[in-house]
Amino acid sequence: MKPLIEYFAASRAELAKVAWPTRRQTMRLTILVIIFSIIMSAVLGSLDFVFTTLVQKIIVKG
Repeated sequence: MKPLIEYFAASRAELAKVAWPTRRQTMRLTILVIIFSIIMSAVLGSLDFVFTTLVQKIIVKG
């Protein structure tokens, strides 16, 4: 039981050392992640459309 208590005490001590982001930083980074996700989904969707169209043309021609 003692190692478990020591583990939680050490974990709590480490959490006290963490430099937590401010609310503004959190909001800014969250918006950045959302924008990046939208851009990446548009790029991947476009690539999927292009490759699907190319494969369909190759199959219909062949």
